[in-house]
Amino acid sequence: QVQLVESGGRVAQAGDSLRLSCTASVRIGGYTMGWFRQAPGKERESVATIDWGGTPNYAPSVKGRFTISRDNTKRAVYLQMNSLKPEDTAVYYCVGQRLGEGVYGYWGRGTQVTVSS
Repeated sequence: QVQLVESGGRVAQAGDSLRLSCTASVRIGGYTMGWFRQAPGKERESVATIDWGGTPNYAPSVKGRFTISRDNTKRAVYLQMNSLKPEDTAVYYCVGQRLGEGVYGYWGRGTQVTVSS
């Protein structure tokens, strides 16, 4: 069973930077990995994804501010978040999609990021 564990969420000020980390219980070489988030009263949304080849994709709201990366040797995925805004406040979830499955079937429990103005 694939387990994903996030860390790095905390309370930050607008303009600050944060780095979220996700560690997987399995080798992630054959997975597209990503970060989703859910703010209070809002639907869950994709923030950034990175495929097995290392190609990233970002939501328009975070493009230019957030950077997703992966280290397959460490079974880890990272989300570097710069120039944080209050609207980035949400629970951030690490997700994984096994090659060929077509859905993000693996989710962490989430880590809370709160950005105050």
